[in-house]
Amino acid sequence: MTKQEQYEAFLPQLQGLIDETQEQVSVLANVCAALQTEFGWWWTGFYLVRGDKLVLGPFQGPVACYQIPFGRGVCGSAWQQRQTLVVPDVEAFPGHIACSSLSRSEIVVPIFDAQGHVQGVLDIDSKDLACFDETDRRYLEQAMQYLAPAVFKA
Repeated sequence: MTKQEQYEAFLPQLQGLIDETQEQVSVLANVCAALQTEFGWWWTGFYLVRGDKLVLGPFQGPVACYQIPFGRGVCGSAWQQRQTLVVPDVEAFPGHIACSSLSRSEIVVPIFDAQGHVQGVLDIDSKDLACFDETDRRYLEQAMQYLAPAVFKA
């Protein structure tokens, strides 16, 4: 199965998880578990905007950084730039915050509320270099568009 086919099969399942409850932590936890089970990345999780920093939310994988300042690292930069960042080699990313030395590549997808404010980010790390591409970007952005209305109310 190609990566695109894998995402196309996964998105309807994800929609079902999101529609099941509107409890923010529960939905985020199950979305992490579903992504991790389906794709087997090194780390999958959410950071949520709290003031001028991102705070660790539900995740799957080894322990992680508790807080990330606005504009710092890949997560803080994706928040600041309001766009998905695909990083083929985290060592080459200026200001990368290394929560784990085993992480080699990363994708971070901002999550917007109905007013267009970033409320959090989906952060995914891989032990492999250049693990993520435009297919991941497209489908993970679509997944976060499904997720946002269920967990980030106006």
